[in-house]
Amino acid sequence: MGVHLYSSVVKLNRMKMNLLLIAAVLLPATLIAADEPQTIPLWPNGAPGFESRKDIPEQAANYWVKNINNPSLTVFLPPKEKANGAAVVICPGGGFRELVFGAEGVEPAKYFNQLGIAALVLKYRLFRETNSVYTIENPHEDGLRAMRLVRSRASEWGLDPHRIGMIGFSAGGEVVSLTSFGQTDGRTGTPDPIEQASARPDFIAEIYPGGAGLPDALPSNAPPAFLAVADDDSHTDTVLKLFELYRAAKVPVEVHVFTKGGHGFNLGQRSKLATIKNWPQRLTDWLGDNNILNPAMPIKGAR
Repeated sequence: MGVHLYSSVVKLNRMKMNLLLIAAVLLPATLIAADEPQTIPLWPNGAPGFESRKDIPEQAANYWVKNINNPSLTVFLPPKEKANGAAVVICPGGGFRELVFGAEGVEPAKYFNQLGIAALVLKYRLFRETNSVYTIENPHEDGLRAMRLVRSRASEWGLDPHRIGMIGFSAGGEVVSLTSFGQTDGRTGTPDPIEQASARPDFIAEIYPGGAGLPDALPSNAPPAFLAVADDDSHTDTVLKLFELYRAAKVPVEVHVFTKGGHGFNLGQRSKLATIKNWPQRLTDWLGDNNILNPAMPIKGAR
């Protein structure tokens, strides 16, 4: 009897050890899956007028993503202990031929998360891509829809609906301009609750943006802005023009024109220039000075 009991105990212990080993193998995979950012299509059934294209696969390699037919937001939420209720929709650049999704999407998202800001990276449609069926109006629609989608889900993600901004790099800056300076009111008479939300950003940042979307004059409710570009970039005049539009409208704006840096310096980590390496700190200072990081205070210059 004693031998049989001992044998049963040994078998039971072996089973426990096997279960622990299986758990040890599966747990890291579970944690990795939990850390994967969520991707949300802007429209459940595909972009209006292009629903039949929503299941066409994207193309991706190294730093870029192409062939965007089902525009979406990739959601990066900050740690709960850091979250301050602010959010930003990030529009990567790429000349409307591709999206620099890593360096101008994922990396900025992680930077904003460390500041307590929720970050949502927009994959918008590319009208300059070879054989594209889209026009510039389509990324404009994507920008508007992205802002409305984030604002409509503010409660779910713990966001203040009055503290949602946009940042764009290069062509992504053009998407920000197209979104911010046109009609942004929520649409009435539609059963879609997302479309009923306002698309107006509460603040914007444009980094070496192109010129599309610049109006002859800013609307009275233009959001406060942060602008940055290098003087040896062909897009410098766009930033200076936008700066003058802000000054004429008497809407708060901060602009940084660095002596050198060229185009596409991303967050600056790959540059040897101290001014470029540290430019994100200028943006962080601006966010702090304008109460965007302070949930207890209204954003300065917000209208």
